[in-house]
Amino acid sequence: LKRVKDMGTQVSRLTTIWADGGFDGPSFMMWVMDVCRWIVQVVLRPQQTKSFVVLKKRWVVERTFGWLMGCRRLVRDYELLPETSETFIYLAMIRIMIRRLA
Repeated sequence: LKRVKDMGTQVSRLTTIWADGGFDGPSFMMWVMDVCRWIVQVVLRPQQTKSFVVLKKRWVVERTFGWLMGCRRLVRDYELLPETSETFIYLAMIRIMIRRLA
């Protein structure tokens, strides 16, 4: 998160971070609020449920990962540089958006 914060204007719109229940620690939340000035929202499953439940915030991320796995190059981590992986993610999302617009 510190490296993301150091990106400056590239992440200027970032205000809220959704975290899994494993990051539900007051020290982590206070560090993020003090150092990065972001809000941390922990997305938890309702306690009365015992089975699978679709969580709206997490579903967005899981669905996007599912779409990206349709791109053969992103299924495995073949790239040496993170910039190359980032470029292929952009290309995959452009392909998905063009297909939806067509």
